[in-house]
Amino acid sequence: MLQTIRKAFQIDDIRRKILYTLMMLVVIRLGSQLPTPGVNPSYIRNFFASQSGDMFNFFNAFTGGSFEQMSVFALSITPYITSSIIMQLLTIAIPKLEEMQKEGEDGRKKIATITRYVTVGLALIESTAMAVSFGRQGLLVEYNFVNGAVVVLTLTAGSAFLMWIGERITEKGVGNGISIVLLINILSRIPNDLTALYEQFVKGKGLARGGLAAIIILAIILALVIFTVILQDGERKIPVQYSQKVQGRRLVGGQSSNIPLKVNTAGVIPVIFASSIMQFPIVIASFLGKGNGTGLGSEILRGLNSGNWCNPSHLKYSWGLIVYILLTVFFAYFYTNITFNPMDVANNMKKRGGFIPGIRPGKPTVDYLNEILHYIIFIGACGLVIVQVVPFAFNGIFGAQVSFGGTSLIIIIGVVLETVKQIESQMLVRNYTGFLNSKGGSNKNSFLGF
Repeated sequence: MLQTIRKAFQIDDIRRKILYTLMMLVVIRLGSQLPTPGVNPSYIRNFFASQSGDMFNFFNAFTGGSFEQMSVFALSITPYITSSIIMQLLTIAIPKLEEMQKEGEDGRKKIATITRYVTVGLALIESTAMAVSFGRQGLLVEYNFVNGAVVVLTLTAGSAFLMWIGERITEKGVGNGISIVLLINILSRIPNDLTALYEQFVKGKGLARGGLAAIIILAIILALVIFTVILQDGERKIPVQYSQKVQGRRLVGGQSSNIPLKVNTAGVIPVIFASSIMQFPIVIASFLGKGNGTGLGSEILRGLNSGNWCNPSHLKYSWGLIVYILLTVFFAYFYTNITFNPMDVANNMKKRGGFIPGIRPGKPTVDYLNEILHYIIFIGACGLVIVQVVPFAFNGIFGAQVSFGGTSLIIIIGVVLETVKQIESQMLVRNYTGFLNSKGGSNKNSFLGF
């Protein structure tokens, strides 16, 4: 990876793209420090001090601490992520959107435009809900229409600006811009989490005890990172053979290929869906200023709160972890089934004269792909559960309060691997183009000439 980055900086256009991306990331971090006008910063700090691993801490990790500081980027790109997921689901349910997606580049541009409008609408709704509900509880310096409108417009504009930055990174930088914006937000929280772990388990514990704690923490982190890399890179390649056919006076085809099916077919979507559903009641209760009572409703909310899972003194609330695991597995199957259609794959192979060795074309191919897909989904879902549960167990058993969890780790590793692959592919294209140009002698500034 380091060698790839070093070589990338030796190529002018790729170096410019990387520097442009870094410049945009600096803008993001500067904006994350700008306070929203009319907001009482002490309220939101006290609010987070009273929370224990619930949805707001999860949301704060995704915003890079901007939500806790209530900066102009407090909503971050979460409205865009939500709108993208909604559009993906609607594309399956609404035939008109499905037709747009099949129109090629023009159709994707139309869907991207709709996604932007939905993003602004969601940001407007979320910022209004925050200004009204938290404003009554002390978020606003003065709870009136003008201050509320300023907060709503500021947060909505901040989210839209981050969406614009993400699209500019995709266009002029390296990697997927939205993913990189999310990545830098998550990475910005890691130093705080590591500091918290050091002060809680290492500082003042003595050389032997503190050293052992540090080794255990580093071993757990390293094991999770290696496991997540294997999970993200793992894939099952299904061989495909294409039959020969006559074109003119010669035979074409006959080559071998494969269908790569990733082990983690749904990515981080299942854990995001599961976390959102589990924490939605907690968010609503917080907006209404309730949830701290002693009734049945409060007991259910405590079970849904991930901060109470795996806690030896409150094991009865760990039922929420079981529900969370079941939701993760369910959404892994659900999301993969709506984004990968074995029938379409089998039909496309049949049209191009392709077949899986030992499997007849048509329905037997569809059944075979479904069988392999279900097996892979189960393995990927189990991997996601392991990555998620280990941080929950560590926090619950040892009482660690960190925002960094399995979801963050999956996003970090997935985005880093994908960005490095894109840089390598750009270098490969550059190398290949330079080779052709150097052969033709028409371009003296080819890649091979540096």
